[in-house]
Amino acid sequence: MAQFGKTSLERLESCESDLQVVMKEVIKYFDCTIVSGHRPPEEQFELYKKGRKEVNGEWVIVDKSKVVTYKDGTIKKSKHNEFPSKAVDVMPYPIDWKDNERITYLAGFIMATARIFKDRGIIDSHITWGNDWDNDTITKDERFSDRPHYQIM
Repeated sequence: MAQFGKTSLERLESCESDLQVVMKEVIKYFDCTIVSGHRPPEEQFELYKKGRKEVNGEWVIVDKSKVVTYKDGTIKKSKHNEFPSKAVDVMPYPIDWKDNERITYLAGFIMATARIFKDRGIIDSHITWGNDWDNDTITKDERFSDRPHYQIM
């Protein structure tokens, strides 16, 4: 049985309890790692700059394929910026950012666990996946994909 390492546990502990409960169940069956929990505004802004450059004091997109977030951490805050964090980024272990099939497989496992736990009253929150923001199980209608991302709705 897999278990979270020290760094993953520290990141997970910065998250809302319902996210912790779900991920602590998932790790029993699916080896994964916590990439991010709470993020301070400075860290969020560094992510925001990816795929952008500053032009006349504004950050404009120059390479949409490199954009990882539309939240700058100050004006537009991410659920990662709250404390405890209402978002967590999780990847299958070992991490392979190009293995979309395995990332999607993990997402199905996480979402099923979250829905079962919600239905059973184990957690109170509705959780959504960053590749199905409207939680309708249809991913083709999404304009922005953040596959490692899960958040409390």
